[in-house]
Amino acid sequence: MTTANNTAEHEVILGLGAKKRLSFMFETTQQYKQVWILNDDDGCVMLTNEDDDCVPVWPTREFAQAWATGEWQGCTPKAIPMQDWINRWTPGLEQDDLLIAVFPTEDDDGTILFPDEFDTQLKMTKKKY
Repeated sequence: MTTANNTAEHEVILGLGAKKRLSFMFETTQQYKQVWILNDDDGCVMLTNEDDDCVPVWPTREFAQAWATGEWQGCTPKAIPMQDWINRWTPGLEQDDLLIAVFPTEDDDGTILFPDEFDTQLKMTKKKY
């Protein structure tokens, strides 16, 4: 259930710059030990940033769901346990030459990272955004 406080906090976080959202992403991921993606009938949603294909990721179900509009309206959020991400997703994304769009918003593509950079950040202790 969404409360006015949760909605206000959600809006504040969405309004943060990409760098602060990146910190929020890793802090939240370390706390809950999961990464959120969007899935459709064909699998994980992808987006193109300049010439690179990226897998967008979010810190919570709510942020992923909020991005599921327009052409992604039929997509559903899916949690990937952090250890599965590190053990399976990182090598798979590297093999497929895919990048990660960390915490994109409607107005910002987020921070684009290589899978190994994302993996390194997942394993580091972060300060509060």
